[in-house]
Amino acid sequence: MPSSVLNVSVDCADPYRLCQFWSAVTGQPIPPEDQPGDDEVGFDLGNGTNLLFLRVPEPKTVKNRLHLCLQPDIPRDEEVERLLGLGATLVNDLRKPDGTGWAVLADPEGNEFCVLRSAAERAATS
Repeated sequence: MPSSVLNVSVDCADPYRLCQFWSAVTGQPIPPEDQPGDDEVGFDLGNGTNLLFLRVPEPKTVKNRLHLCLQPDIPRDEEVERLLGLGATLVNDLRKPDGTGWAVLADPEGNEFCVLRSAAERAATS
């Protein structure tokens, strides 16, 4: 029998603060037992896989070798603007004039992630 992914873990300086950001990104709540100052904070992504934030002493120094790719329910460009408003930063804009492509953003601690086109946008161009 194959293995399943239980946690996707992110090393960070402030687990609760970063968990708040990703909770707002995904719309998934932080469990009440997780509190500011905890060394480990996370939530279920809604499919049995947890996004877990772990306190580490060292800061992020290089590009992530693993990252999340988000497919929003709303148009990609609207989601990019929403995430920038939550505290993300634009790292690389790979959106093309024909509507294809994606945007690379970083969370408040510099972890890169991509925002892809919504399913509706993909269907409209296939």
